[in-house]
Amino acid sequence: MSGDIDDKPQPLLEHLIELRSRLMWALGAFFVAFLVCFYFAKGLFNLLVIPFRWAVEWSGIEHGSIELIYTAPQEFFFTQIKVAMFGAFVVAFPMIASQLYKFVAPGLYKNERAAFLPFLVASPILFLLGAALVYFFFTPMVMWFFLAMQQSGGDGKVAIQLLPKVSEYLSLIMTLIFAFGLVFQLPVVTSLLVRVGFISSQSLKDKRKYAIVIAFVAAAILTPPDPISQIGLAIPTIILYEISIYTARLIERQKAREALVRSAYDAQSASADDEPSAT
Repeated sequence: MSGDIDDKPQPLLEHLIELRSRLMWALGAFFVAFLVCFYFAKGLFNLLVIPFRWAVEWSGIEHGSIELIYTAPQEFFFTQIKVAMFGAFVVAFPMIASQLYKFVAPGLYKNERAAFLPFLVASPILFLLGAALVYFFFTPMVMWFFLAMQQSGGDGKVAIQLLPKVSEYLSLIMTLIFAFGLVFQLPVVTSLLVRVGFISSQSLKDKRKYAIVIAFVAAAILTPPDPISQIGLAIPTIILYEISIYTARLIERQKAREALVRSAYDAQSASADDEPSAT
């Protein structure tokens, strides 16, 4: 198997120099993406406000434009910086992931590289799926729930109107995106654990009932206290857990086939080695 590995013995200093080079490329890509995203920060923020606009339309509120406020002079500036950093991480992630892979790949065998690449591709795709669920469904649902708490004035009632701060709205939607994005990494994490033999599909199947309870508990903590929002997070989590069980079975079958082929090859090699000695 040593012939299948591309890594060459190098002094520690050379590994550190290569690591520095990879980090410089990754940070450079992030910095360039940050500058571009900061230039378009207001447009990106307006894009993130669209789910709030949908929630306003669903709630049937008639007063025209949507208003967000900031109460400190520097608040919106730092909000734009956060938007730019968030966008830069998304844009620069392919470069960051490729530099990480190029640094690690020489130390992996060919079969390990072939097994690692699908997870490297699946991880950002699943994260984007989770972010899309937040953007198109979950955030409008959450904001609709909060807008429903408003109260019109008159007849002895105090007028209560929701005026979100730009920083708090950004914090909410970013928290939801990262939460869902991490939850959608469940098949990737479990598949890697199955591949290294840390867990098995049977253990995942046996712990299904605990996973369902944990999914609803996590949904109750991360979402507003309404059943629609909680189910909106818990159901995808449970579905992803079932997908994890299925992928774990596929990986175990593949490992069994590889072990069978390897044992057959070893047996054939042993018989070929024994044949000349017998003659």
